[in-house]
Amino acid sequence: KYFPPDFDPSKIPRTKKADLNPNFVVRMMLPMSVRCMTCGEYMYKGKKFNSRKEDVEGPEGEYLGIKIFRFYFKCITCSAEFTIKTDPKNMDYAVEGGAKANFVPYKDEEKQRQEQLDAREASEKDDTMAQLENKTKDSKMEMDILDGLDDIRSQNARVARLEMDDVIGRHRAETERLQRIEDERARAAAEADAGE
Repeated sequence: KYFPPDFDPSKIPRTKKADLNPNFVVRMMLPMSVRCMTCGEYMYKGKKFNSRKEDVEGPEGEYLGIKIFRFYFKCITCSAEFTIKTDPKNMDYAVEGGAKANFVPYKDEEKQRQEQLDAREASEKDDTMAQLENKTKDSKMEMDILDGLDDIRSQNARVARLEMDDVIGRHRAETERLQRIEDERARAAAEADAGE
């Protein structure tokens, strides 16, 4: 870098970081399918937008030391603004306002699975018979899984035992057998022609 001889770094004005605007434009894709609440337009996951990004202020601005960001998008039809923020707790994004997230089936499955686990823990809390029943179900399921894995392993071992020489030998023997049958048919046809 070139510095002129009369350069004085003290004459450069310094700005504080707090004065800088945390809002800046980011080109990003929609993280989920949403529907605009103003005009009803559907915007699908992966649609590219120029969005404004800002840090969420206040106590809800962090989750376990991870910063939470808010993104401002504009509807492609009516230009109404809607906001989406990061949700590090669920490793996802959450729609704040202006739009509604479309239904995603895999999230519902996870919720149902969690509800089943919670119900199971609640039933096991005071009932020792329920604990015993759940343990036997789990062990039976584990045994079934292990049996299935054992079957797959034995099948893989059987396939691995087939060596190349055996395969080539069987192919050669089958080819010779078919050739003998063909020769016998040809000889029989020739004898039948000669006999007429």
